[in-house]
Amino acid sequence: MVTISCVRTDKQLRAFIKFPEKLYKDHPYWVPPLRMDEMNCLKKTAPAFRHCDAEYFLAYKGDEIVGRVAAIINTVANHDWKENVVRFGWIDFIDDYEVSKALIDAVVKWGKERGMTYIKGPLGFSDMDKEGLLVEGFENIPSITCIYNYPYYADHLERMGFVKDVDWTQDIMDIPETLSDKLTRFEEVIKERYGYTVMYPKRNSEYRKRGKEIFDVMNRSFTVLYEYSRLNDEQIQDYVNQYLPFVSRDLVCIILDKNDKIVGFAVTIPSLSKAFRKANGKLFPFGFIHILRALKRNDLLEALLIGIDPEHQGKGLSAVIFNHILRGAKKYGLKKMVMNPRLEENRKVRAIFDEFKPQLFMRRRCYKATLETIEQTISTSSSVM
Repeated sequence: MVTISCVRTDKQLRAFIKFPEKLYKDHPYWVPPLRMDEMNCLKKTAPAFRHCDAEYFLAYKGDEIVGRVAAIINTVANHDWKENVVRFGWIDFIDDYEVSKALIDAVVKWGKERGMTYIKGPLGFSDMDKEGLLVEGFENIPSITCIYNYPYYADHLERMGFVKDVDWTQDIMDIPETLSDKLTRFEEVIKERYGYTVMYPKRNSEYRKRGKEIFDVMNRSFTVLYEYSRLNDEQIQDYVNQYLPFVSRDLVCIILDKNDKIVGFAVTIPSLSKAFRKANGKLFPFGFIHILRALKRNDLLEALLIGIDPEHQGKGLSAVIFNHILRGAKKYGLKKMVMNPRLEENRKVRAIFDEFKPQLFMRRRCYKATLETIEQTISTSSSVM
């Protein structure tokens, strides 16, 4: 028999965070997140709770935890997208339909009590959280910012009545030995025509001083993307502190216009996935050493974030950004680059990289359903037993 319990104490929240470590123990591709980061994100005092409500559920069989899920209502996203959606995220479970069904049923009931009509996921509080169920590319190690899950997860959700809403895909490409003359000339023309320059500070603290401006560009450029939720000032400050201290000036590109205003950016880092596996969720006492080594010695680059202010889109800024990143990658001896997840239908962005012949690396899916559909499916399957 499966029982569901709401997370109410710090001890239960730690159990919620640590459950996947047991589920994926010795799995060759799963990457454990840092427990400290998970705790900071999920605690009810986190900045996201200025405009989100959430409940965390644990599934038990006897005294053993066999699944977990977060139910989230993002009031900003629901307002902006004019919908009543309860999100599910942080979902993990053993290969037992009764367990997954009980978890989703808990989310549905919680959402229905709060006036929601649809359920979507996996999604987090914002686009900065891990989102999208892995449905292709199980043979690859994911980026630290992306979900990895067993293939049976999709089977369980689809059995309940969930259908595809959107897919995000990640591509991998070889970093070219040299930049093409065509791209180099194009970059020079764009800079001269519009007065763009690349910010190249002497120290990372200068990035942090302008961190809010960087994320303000992201808020403006991402606003049309699927289920995007604008970040509040506290969230922005958290992400500035989380990401910018570790970046390299050669692997981050901040574009300034002729008035010294930030109009575009890209953040890339050497892959930390193997380092996170060695750290096994713990930054101390030795986890940080693996991370520092990965930042210095690596052959794989990960593109984490890229954004261009809407007023400057279509002016060739992507070529300036891309060239800067490739020069930095060459300097650090990086051989391949994994793109950040991009919406499947976003051909404008995808076309930028076509000449480098990118290959599909992973595919992730956001599922949707009405609460009524899930309720009926769960009720029917329960009555058959």
